[in-house]
Amino acid sequence: MSKFDFDKVTNHFITSGFLYQGSEIYGGLSNTWDYGPLGSEVKRNIEKMWWKKFIQESPTNVGIDAAILMNPKVWEATGHVSTFNDPLLDCKDCKMRFRADQLIEKQFPDADIAGLNDEQLMDFIRNNDVKCPNCGGTNFTDIRKFNMMFKTHIGVTEDSKSVVYLRPETAQGVFVNFKNILRTTRRKLPIGICNVGKAFRNEITPGQMTFRMREFTQMEMEFFCKPGEDLKWFDFWKKRCLDFVADLGIKKEDLRFRDHEPAELAFYSKATTDIEYRFPFGWGEVWGIADRTDYDLKRHATYSGEPLDYFDPETNEKYVPFCIEPSVGLDRLILMTLCNAYDEEAIGENDSRIVMHLVPSLAPYKVAVLPLSKKLEEKAQEVQKILSTYMTTVYDDTGSIGKRYRRQDAIGTPYCVTVDFNTLEDSSVTIRDRDTMQQIRLQITDLEKYLSVKVFY
Repeated sequence: MSKFDFDKVTNHFITSGFLYQGSEIYGGLSNTWDYGPLGSEVKRNIEKMWWKKFIQESPTNVGIDAAILMNPKVWEATGHVSTFNDPLLDCKDCKMRFRADQLIEKQFPDADIAGLNDEQLMDFIRNNDVKCPNCGGTNFTDIRKFNMMFKTHIGVTEDSKSVVYLRPETAQGVFVNFKNILRTTRRKLPIGICNVGKAFRNEITPGQMTFRMREFTQMEMEFFCKPGEDLKWFDFWKKRCLDFVADLGIKKEDLRFRDHEPAELAFYSKATTDIEYRFPFGWGEVWGIADRTDYDLKRHATYSGEPLDYFDPETNEKYVPFCIEPSVGLDRLILMTLCNAYDEEAIGENDSRIVMHLVPSLAPYKVAVLPLSKKLEEKAQEVQKILSTYMTTVYDDTGSIGKRYRRQDAIGTPYCVTVDFNTLEDSSVTIRDRDTMQQIRLQITDLEKYLSVKVFY
């Protein structure tokens, strides 16, 4: 777990250019965040890594890019229109609004409230003197349901016939295209279908920076397999997802599986587990893996009238495949990766540095090019031009070389290349390692081979 205060760590992300408050010059918009020059590179790197691991390197998986807006009947079939609701209540004294379950969890973290209905949640709140976090009062309204889907309209009039929703998840784009994908790819089961994109949930209590937002990026896979083989594949993807998180450089002691208790499981789920990371604010879910059986395909077949079964050419039988769903929020992966990387190190006496120990392949800039003098600008820019053809670079010629090293440490740049006056004589440069701070001398012609191995290992 990070030994640093969450506000201190996230303030560094903001001041460095990883993240900015959305619409900041207008006073912001509640819990919207923009990725700055550094954060957008990290985001792109993690997404590319996920796509490579789950699609490019997989013999069973393919990817799609489904539309955000879908026929509203999709969300009737999934139950989102009728059941995708938060249990909300208001404090009658200060008028603040809260989710009942989260209100209990924050004040009674050991309480087992999984599976409690609204009436039981309300009884717990009253019997245990749950207090309003804002004013300390205990005078709450009864719980009422609040649908979390954002509603909008298509066309020129705003009537009930034109209602559509911003998708609350990316998974349904996979299910409704199941038939098309099997037909066009000519694949056999098992097959994983992956989708990356924006999702939207009108969360009433977003917070903890990008951990819970109303607009976020999901990376989801629906892995279709033969009934009876689902739990085998559930265990397989459970391990594969944990391995992926570890590859982000996350410390194993800060990760855990949390298997859902029977009372927590959706009625159609045979098994669900979360990968949780120990953030500075406590344990939080970053990845969910669920055995959804054949529920989704059957629902869409019923509501659409289109059969979504599969003919098995090996057994000559027809059945509706079961589905394993590893679903991850990209924004949470980024926040976890940044929190995990942040460190403050003492360097000798009376000196210290902030350093982001990002895995080199995930770092915003792989290398910084630093001319020791303004007179070396032309040669340094020549070196940067060579490097920038195969990796992201940054050029920094302001301040002492020590200050420039510290600036690059603080944003996670794994290597600095310093161009000095000897470079003009022998075409060699100094390479400094972010983590060890050790330096070596190398020919410019050897830079590409050396850095490529270090950065993209």
